[in-house]
Amino acid sequence: MLTLTTGSGVHQFTLDPDIGEFLLTRSDVTIAPVADEFAINMSRMRHWEPPVRRYIEECLAGSEGPRGKDFNMRWVASLVAEVHRILSRGGVFTYPLDARLREAGRAGRLRLLYELLPVAFIVEQAGGAASTGAGRLLELVPGELHARAPVFLGTVEEVERIERYYLRY
Repeated sequence: MLTLTTGSGVHQFTLDPDIGEFLLTRSDVTIAPVADEFAINMSRMRHWEPPVRRYIEECLAGSEGPRGKDFNMRWVASLVAEVHRILSRGGVFTYPLDARLREAGRAGRLRLLYELLPVAFIVEQAGGAASTGAGRLLELVPGELHARAPVFLGTVEEVERIERYYLRY
């Protein structure tokens, strides 16, 4: 699968091995406006900042909690696979800054220039949002080749909710 944007929508192409070419299989891909899935590395939960903890706890509380609906949790541990899932089914992917990353002097886990910015561009072109928790990811300028950043991307409503939680933090 090849996912492509030139700044005017998102299109997906699938390799046909019989002819050795990529064929257009989905055009004008959009991210579902309502999410019921989230992806986060739960093994780092004890190190999360309060806004991330609040968001995930609300999702995990399900229909009995403040969100009033059940969420599915996913974690493939691959940014590309997670973005593909979000383009296909909606949802939100998170890799927040946490206490361990901060203590190690890192601004995040994933690299801004060659991981986050390309997928943020695709996500926004598909009608989603990509944020650091404090603002739009695509507005960041890498200060070095391997600069890192936290990330929250996917369905606009969920990314904006996380940003609101950070504003109150």
